[in-house]
Amino acid sequence: MKNDTEIIKGFVIRASRNIMTVRIDTDDGQQELECRIKGKVLKDSINLYNPIAPGDWVVAEREKNSASAMILSVEKRRNLFSRFNQKGAASQLLAANVDLALCICTPASPPFRPRFLDRVLLQADIAGIPSLVICNKVDIEYDDIDVDERLEEYSRIGYKVLYISAKTGEGLEELRREITGKICVLAGQSGVGKSSIINALQPGLDIREGELNEKYDRGVHTTTMSIMFELNDGTKLIDTPGVRRFIPDGIDSSEVILHMREFAPLAGKCSFGLSCSHRTERGCKIMEAVHAGVIHEDRYESLLRICDDLEGKGSDD
Repeated sequence: MKNDTEIIKGFVIRASRNIMTVRIDTDDGQQELECRIKGKVLKDSINLYNPIAPGDWVVAEREKNSASAMILSVEKRRNLFSRFNQKGAASQLLAANVDLALCICTPASPPFRPRFLDRVLLQADIAGIPSLVICNKVDIEYDDIDVDERLEEYSRIGYKVLYISAKTGEGLEELRREITGKICVLAGQSGVGKSSIINALQPGLDIREGELNEKYDRGVHTTTMSIMFELNDGTKLIDTPGVRRFIPDGIDSSEVILHMREFAPLAGKCSFGLSCSHRTERGCKIMEAVHAGVIHEDRYESLLRICDDLEGKGSDD
C-alpha cells in the first residue's frame, strides 16, 4: 500500500450495480464515500445481479482524505434478503444483516395482493429473518372481504400483522415500538407506501413518494435501488425498489414447502415424499390439509404458482 492511501472499513447505505455509498467514521464524525468495486468483480459474486447491498460492511482502499474509494471485500454477513431478478437472470441483493423484514401491503389502491405478500414472507423465512406484515392505507374504505380474511390467516399461522396509515398516523407508534433500534428492510409492490411510511416515522426526510397509475391502479416506481435511511433513534430502514412481481431466490421448487410455515410440518409425509408435486398424487398430505381447511386454499395456490415460477413455467399473478 502506498503511503498516500489507506484501508478503511465502512457501512453501505446505498447500492446499485456499479456505485455504492459507504459511510465511514472519522475523527470529525461520519463521512459518506462514493465507492466502486476494485477489479469490477468481487469473490463469489459472479452469478449475482449486484454483489453488495445496504447493510453490508465493506473494506475499501482510498487516497487519504478522498471522497471516493475502491471496495476490496465484503465482511461476513449474518443474512441476506434478495429476490431473483428475471431481467438479469441472477440473484439481486436487496439488504444485508437485517433484523426484521417489514412486508408491506394495502387493502386497496393498489389492490391487495396476498400472493405477492406470500412471496416476500417466504423470502424472509428462507433468509432466516423475522418478519412483520404491515397493512398500510387503512384509512381507505374498501369492500373486499378477502382482505380481512387473508390478514387473519397470516395471524393464524404465526405472523404478526399491524394495521397502519402513513397518512393519518394510525398504528405508527405500535410500528415504532416494533422496529426501534433494528435494521429493517421494507418490501412490497409498487405503490403500497414504503417511502410514505418512512416519511411519517420521521418527518423532514422528504423522501420522494410515488403516485398511482390511475388507469391500471398500479404504483409508479420511485425507488430504483435499495437505500438505507436512519431515524433519530438509531433505527435503520432499507427501502427497496417497488416491483410488480417478486420471484423468491435461493431455493428450488422442491424446497418451497420447507419454508412456508403451515406446510413445513407436512414436508416429506406425502406418499411420494419430497418428490410429490402436491397437485395430483394420491396420498398427498398437503392437498388433504387444504381439503380439511388446515391450509388456506389461496396459500396452496401461492405454493403452486411459486413452484411454477422457480421451474420457469410461471406467468404474472
